[in-house]
Amino acid sequence: MSSSQQTNDLRNRILFTLLILAIYRLGTFVPLPGIDPQQLQTLMEGNQKGLLGMFNVFAGGAISRMAIFALGIMPYISSSIIVQLLTGVSDYFKNLKAQGEIGRRKITQITRYGTVLLATVQGYGLAVGLESSANLVINPGMFFKISTVTTIVAGTVFLMWLGEQITQRGIGNGISLIIFSGIVAEIPRALVTTFELGKSGALSGFIIFLIFVVLIATIMFIVFMERALRKILINYPKRQMGNKMYGGDSSHLPLKINSAGVIPAIFASALLLLPVTFSNFNISNNETFLNISSYFTQGQPLYMLLYASGIIFFTFFYTSIVFNPNETAENLRKYGGFVPGIRPGESTAIYIDNILTKLTTIGALYLTAVCLLPEFLIANYPIPFYLGGTAILIVVVVSIDTVTQIQTRLMSSQYESLIKKTKFGK
Repeated sequence: MSSSQQTNDLRNRILFTLLILAIYRLGTFVPLPGIDPQQLQTLMEGNQKGLLGMFNVFAGGAISRMAIFALGIMPYISSSIIVQLLTGVSDYFKNLKAQGEIGRRKITQITRYGTVLLATVQGYGLAVGLESSANLVINPGMFFKISTVTTIVAGTVFLMWLGEQITQRGIGNGISLIIFSGIVAEIPRALVTTFELGKSGALSGFIIFLIFVVLIATIMFIVFMERALRKILINYPKRQMGNKMYGGDSSHLPLKINSAGVIPAIFASALLLLPVTFSNFNISNNETFLNISSYFTQGQPLYMLLYASGIIFFTFFYTSIVFNPNETAENLRKYGGFVPGIRPGESTAIYIDNILTKLTTIGALYLTAVCLLPEFLIANYPIPFYLGGTAILIVVVVSIDTVTQIQTRLMSSQYESLIKKTKFGK
């Protein structure tokens, strides 16, 4: 493929990704049938905090509009969590994982079935919760439940398919980009809301200034931590082949402080959203739901504890999936590489694992701090969820990953072009 062809391919991938994201955003404005919009607006104005507000962030504002994409991509994420946890405890899933591409396809298929099942349960819970809210549903009954569940499940499956299309034919991780686009699209509205609160006197100018200072500092901190690397020196011995000596080079094994990326924050949030499902989305004045929901609002100790625990757990869990010290040590041994002062094989695996554990601990604490510290400030003031730590983390990390992929493709194109010019010159 020539340089111009690769450039065209990159442009087409970017345009394709933007088209898919535009389709997603359009779907967040298509309302479910049978909902009174005025009653919905009144209801949502008093339910922006807690789990419902967090759900609205991941749905790109679709919950507040009760759109066909109201559940967003969260059922797929929840299904992925369950399947990945099963790969660590179930022999059946372990065998599937060991089968390579065939096993991966089977796991993907099971994840899709799980997505449909969870979306059906959550869709029914949403329909029941909407009917329990006075005057919200125009014609409540079985037909409304069936139509709502069907629409919600179809919307979630369509979103899952859109995410897979971005991953295969576009740029970046499709699921992460869908969440990213939903948050970014709602940030301007969140900023306008914040300034309106300042004009009305609900927030002082100093508090607004402090919030933006915290946001900028958080973004800078995220960029610094995401770019930070721990490089392990790898040496390769010299080898003689005929009359020539080969090897004797040195390289580095780069280990990121946060190997798990934004996945722990998304997974932990998905688990916290499960109580919404089990409470059947009863967002009316049901006393039991209100008591449960009060423990899951910003600033509440239980919410902070569960969220922090989930982030730390998934940071270690996901890192163990994406990076295997034993496999890395074995590959180094096969190619003659070694860490100075460390014996090849098992000793190298233990050495790398110790370093990775320390880095993952720092990464888990970093993610927890970024996700929770801004929440303490926002919990005491009427600031939208879109300016919270989790939303900012997702936006920054997904942006960095996507830009990195674009740069990698551009560098690959330039490198191949340079090689062809060198060959032609010879």
